[in-house]
Amino acid sequence: MNTGQGGNIVGGGVGEGPGPDVMAAATLDGDEVRSSDGQDIGKISDIMLDVRSGRIAYAVLSEGGFLGVGTKLHAIPWSALTLDTAEKCFHVDMTAQQIKDEPGFDKDHWPAMADEKYGAEIHRYYNRDPYWGRSVGGVSDTL
Repeated sequence: MNTGQGGNIVGGGVGEGPGPDVMAAATLDGDEVRSSDGQDIGKISDIMLDVRSGRIAYAVLSEGGFLGVGTKLHAIPWSALTLDTAEKCFHVDMTAQQIKDEPGFDKDHWPAMADEKYGAEIHRYYNRDPYWGRSVGGVSDTL
């Protein structure tokens, strides 16, 4: 069940040391992302932190292209992803076509990710509430 506070985790994988509940962001870079229709749609290229709130804002999906040329990037709200520890990938509850239809951006033209209007549009596209308006532990998380 997704509480809306962050990403879900499925597949077990509890062991010694970090993970899967607390992990270094770098260990997730390069993980495959699969759509709801079972297609591999790209890889996690970056995990973006909201420095002011101390929360993960987005995972950046790198989709298509060859050796970085023609690669389309997508900012996916962290709460829209489910980490599958058994398959060592992420799942997003959207079809491959829905991801392709999302405008995205390229590596040389990143959007203003701190802009609440941009963030609200992305969260709405992925059917998620913006993370910055929720409270965590009874404390408001508004920027």
